[in-house]
Amino acid sequence: MRYVLALFFPWIVFFTMGQVGRGIICLILQCTIIGWLPATIWAFSAIGNYYADKRTDRIVSAISANNQQPMADPRRV
Repeated sequence: MRYVLALFFPWIVFFTMGQVGRGIICLILQCTIIGWLPATIWAFSAIGNYYADKRTDRIVSAISANNQQPMADPRRV
């Protein structure tokens, strides 16, 4: 859904991700016809980075949850 939104209104995507400053800059960039294409590309890139950060956070929290249990030494088992 964010990708479709980024195609038509790139600046709204930044607001939905909590990046208000970037959203305002993107809105100013999108106000020009020439700036619309770079704003759209920037929004697509930001969405990809946002999902990558979320994925990394999930992986780190899963690893942290698994490391709380003491592991047996594999050399002694």
